[in-house]
Amino acid sequence: MDLHAWVDAYLDHLRVERALSPRTLEAYARDLGKLCALCEKSGISAPGELDATVVSTYLVELGRQGLGARSATRHLSAVRGFSKFLLRERAISADPSALVERPRTSRKLPKVLSVEEIERILEAPDRASFRGLRDRAMLHVMYAAGLRVSEVVGLKIADVDRKQGVVFAFGKGSKRRIVPLGEPALDALDAYLAVRKEHPRAAMTHALFLSPRGKPLTRQGVWKLLGAYARGVGVTKPSSPHKLRHSFATHLLEGGADLRSVQALLGHADIATTEIYTHLTDDHVRTVYRRAHPRS
Repeated sequence: MDLHAWVDAYLDHLRVERALSPRTLEAYARDLGKLCALCEKSGISAPGELDATVVSTYLVELGRQGLGARSATRHLSAVRGFSKFLLRERAISADPSALVERPRTSRKLPKVLSVEEIERILEAPDRASFRGLRDRAMLHVMYAAGLRVSEVVGLKIADVDRKQGVVFAFGKGSKRRIVPLGEPALDALDAYLAVRKEHPRAAMTHALFLSPRGKPLTRQGVWKLLGAYARGVGVTKPSSPHKLRHSFATHLLEGGADLRSVQALLGHADIATTEIYTHLTDDHVRTVYRRAHPRS
């Protein structure tokens, strides 16, 4: 098998065994396709010819094409995953990416909304209409559980357990996690579900959040309605579903939650991904200290 055939086999492995989404698979195919293109130019066709020099040259070439360090890191991650697969299949005897260092990236701190701004957005929808009750319930669930927008639009009615007060979220790789919901979110859901029952198409779909036509909401639709509600209540910061997720994590840590618990609630595989929020709470602690301590 040549390199292209091995990439195809790896993508099949990701699709079947790891159940990655079509978008993620497309990204892997693009990134590894660039690696194959470089190898073809260099006369490399077999996996055994890959080495650290080839991978390093690949990253340098990406830089020449104008890709930043963050994008180059993503490409290297794809190569490392591919290399592990080749090792497992005994197509190579050593990992060609093992000695290649990750490009250095400046870590951007996520911008978050304040608790007061979040409360204004959550109370913005009209409680007298189907659309308003749906939006209010959805926004409450997004913030209360720190859900990704893809997780929100994918929710089914059965994913909410009212008795236990939890929601079952299906994150990246279809991994399920259980996240508690507070009473405000549960109450908002109860109000919405009461009117959802009366929707003429309610019995035709298991999707939790429906459009007026009875279809599941789209990711783009959620982005638009959140932005509209934020602007409507005078929140000038850029607002998006992921901003609610960032805010959820930051507010938990500011309230005293430990990092491991926040990691589990967010569904992060690596705690290093969650640690970025500690920088935000460090700033919060310093601000409180300066404001409250008599000798600050």
